[in-house]
Amino acid sequence: MKRRSFLAAGPAALAAAQAAAGQKLPIRKGIVYGSLPSKQDGKDLSILERFRMARDAGFESVECHTEPDPAKVKEYAAASKDTGLPIHSVMNSDHWKYPLSSPDSAVVAKSVKGMETSLHNAKEWGAQTVLLVPAVVNKDIGYRDAWERSQQQIRKMIPLAAELKVVIAIEEVWNHFLLSPIEFARYVDDFKSPWVKAYFDVGNVVLFSFPQDWIRILGPRIVKVHLKDFSFRKGVTKWDMLREGDIDWKAIYQALADIKYHGDASVEIGLKDEAEVRDASRRVDLIMTGA
Repeated sequence: MKRRSFLAAGPAALAAAQAAAGQKLPIRKGIVYGSLPSKQDGKDLSILERFRMARDAGFESVECHTEPDPAKVKEYAAASKDTGLPIHSVMNSDHWKYPLSSPDSAVVAKSVKGMETSLHNAKEWGAQTVLLVPAVVNKDIGYRDAWERSQQQIRKMIPLAAELKVVIAIEEVWNHFLLSPIEFARYVDDFKSPWVKAYFDVGNVVLFSFPQDWIRILGPRIVKVHLKDFSFRKGVTKWDMLREGDIDWKAIYQALADIKYHGDASVEIGLKDEAEVRDASRRVDLIMTGA
């Protein structure tokens, strides 16, 4: 169902679609904090107001970004407590600007420092994971170097992750690295550690592969999931609202059911207002019931 017709049909259409669907997956419905609107009616929204918007829309958890300011760390924690929405994960902020695969030791040091901050954020907030983009491959950084350098640095982080009891969750993105599910699985397995797992983004692989295949191959390695949609077969290549792009969401539902995934699945889409936040929440409900 297209977005405009879905909104026009309203709650009755939602209920009918859910009734016709399968059993709801045991997955907690999350949202990335940065996906929530930062303004409403021209007014800047506070951290607490954005958490409340997520809660009121039906979301059950939030993923926050790295926060170096101790005062804001406490503000996020207070918003989580006030709304009852747990902060389930931290999205590390420095891995793109300062990749672990860089040949420059100063760049790598900044990346490691950012991960240390993220891990401590996660401990403070009670989050289970820190999302990490492990490496970037480009004209100056070869694939083998990216693999070896990033693994070397991540191995050094494992003792801190174990001490804090926070999983380092490796995510696949458009970084020319970990380009197949078999390779992704091997990369994670190489660490031989329960503190390194996979953060699977459904939308990041659909341009060149089938996300349901990745889910089955990665299986129990997956500790967190990102939800977003992507269009490329309709003449326009772009990120899209959930259930409007080219992802086969019924296949995603079945793959998640097959591996018995029961963690958080977080919406990672830029949402402009409260209506879009509520719409995204309803769409996740449909996805999680196989509608």
